[in-house]
Amino acid sequence: MSEETKVQDQGTAAADQTNEMANISTVKKGDVVTGTIVKVEDNQAFVDIGYKYDGVIPIRELSAVNVDSAAQIVEKGQEVTLKVVSINDEKESLVLSKRAVEAETAWDRLQEQFDKGEVFEAKVADVVKGGLVVDVGVRGFVPASMVERHFVEDFSDYKGRSLRLKVKEIDKENNKLILSQKDVLDDDYEAEKKKILNNLQADQVIEGTVQRLTPFGAFIDIGGIDGLVHISEMAWNHVEQPSDVVKEGDKVKVKILKVDPENERISLSMKAAQPGPWEKVGSEFAIGDIVTGTVKRLVSFGAFVEIAPGVEGLVHISQIAHRHVATPQEVLKEGEEVKVKILDLNPSEKRVSLSIKETEEAPAREPRQERPKREPKQQEPMGDNVQGLTMTLGERFGDKLSKFK
Repeated sequence: MSEETKVQDQGTAAADQTNEMANISTVKKGDVVTGTIVKVEDNQAFVDIGYKYDGVIPIRELSAVNVDSAAQIVEKGQEVTLKVVSINDEKESLVLSKRAVEAETAWDRLQEQFDKGEVFEAKVADVVKGGLVVDVGVRGFVPASMVERHFVEDFSDYKGRSLRLKVKEIDKENNKLILSQKDVLDDDYEAEKKKILNNLQADQVIEGTVQRLTPFGAFIDIGGIDGLVHISEMAWNHVEQPSDVVKEGDKVKVKILKVDPENERISLSMKAAQPGPWEKVGSEFAIGDIVTGTVKRLVSFGAFVEIAPGVEGLVHISQIAHRHVATPQEVLKEGEEVKVKILDLNPSEKRVSLSIKETEEAPAREPRQERPKREPKQQEPMGDNVQGLTMTLGERFGDKLSKFK
């Protein structure tokens, strides 16, 4: 190599060194730089940013949330963008922050997501009193009441779990960010509910799960949406309270009576999804059968007696007793059990004629008492009678007649 070439190379190297030193001299507090992780320890990471000595990222500057180890955030060889927190050449101290850079862009991004109502995902970094902490470039807090649509007693297994979130409240100046997964789940529920409502039709028979009971009926989950079975639609027979028929968690078949998408109401029936009581009457009963029933109603012309759940027949007043009955109340009372005989059966017309007196033996007739015979009057001879009742002319006028002699 010639002497001239050597001089040129030395000049080039010196120029490069001068340029490098010039670049290094421009690094100051607040600068944003790019570097490569060269070493990771428990509570810090070292990074080469091309300066005369390596910088350090303390664990508190690695993430917006508390972490147990620097290795949770970065690894050797990873390229990172950092902000210069402090620099001291005398002590060869260069403190950098990954968290500060991420926070700058995170607030802008989160504000945009809040304005648009966007959904994003984030992992739970920590479980704290009152809710969950997530790292979204800044520290985000999800209150316990905004995690699920239902009440959660213990959140201990939520750490590390990924949540779908919306920004509920944002305040950059006070470093406050409130997030909600419940809002996302509520939106999903409403969308699914509308989809289900549009697909449901009256007279469909489907399976559902009893969600909760009320004094007036039961709410049934039919695939993500609840419908109401009114107490009058729970069974063919009279139901005093819903708990007499079902309990929460029971699987039941229901028939859709009415769908009202506008008001998001669904009317259901359990009894309509089951064979009606009159459909089984023909196979269970026959004319001439004697069965036990319950007096349900008393009317002026007789009594209605239930012989099976939902099946009532009429005992005409003339069929209540062998004796004359003026009103059914003389003999019967509502709720009383009686034996009845089936006189006529017509399931298609939902009509049964019954008799109580036909189940009882007719009382024996008392023998008729003969009237005492009246003795005939004996007629007296006409002459004697006249003689006894009248006087002779001679006796009446004898003294007067003597004048004419």
